[in-house]
Amino acid sequence: MTLETTVPEGGIRAVDDVLTWTPPTARERLSLLSRTKSVTIVGASNNPARPSYFVATYLLSSSDYQVNFVNPRLDELLGQPVYPSLEEVPGGVDLVSVFRKHEDLPQVAADVIAAGARTLWLQLGLWHEPVAQHATDAGLDVVMNRCVKIEHARFAGGLHLAGFNTGVISSRRQSKP
Repeated sequence: MTLETTVPEGGIRAVDDVLTWTPPTARERLSLLSRTKSVTIVGASNNPARPSYFVATYLLSSSDYQVNFVNPRLDELLGQPVYPSLEEVPGGVDLVSVFRKHEDLPQVAADVIAAGARTLWLQLGLWHEPVAQHATDAGLDVVMNRCVKIEHARFAGGLHLAGFNTGVISSRRQSKP
């Protein structure tokens, strides 16, 4: 198995040992990120040690996306308003990046579909094939077990911002994904 098809511990398969969902290729993920105008983080945390906080700071400082946050327990995060639900995010949602437990994913997917999002993005460690199939059947693009920050940085040539050496030496400006 490759990273593209590796199911993280705790991931939920539709059928044991049979991959029922095909993840998007790197080129398809680049296309998703390139067309995206807004990223809404569901499960955003105000704890700097949490991955959602790190992703939020990166997206606010290093991308052109409109970044929105959803968490019913917060009012504000990084100077931005936090909404109690996806339906209350003004201007609608485009890509929804999910930081929630596996057992919460079916309801989150239903909320994402109802909100009219184009992409359901399940962060590292999240793999739920029935949810992916339901969202795909509803017309959404789905990414699982990938970090939107890492993928954005990867395509924008900015992995070095997180301490990674991209190995790319160039005098040309990188195009934005």
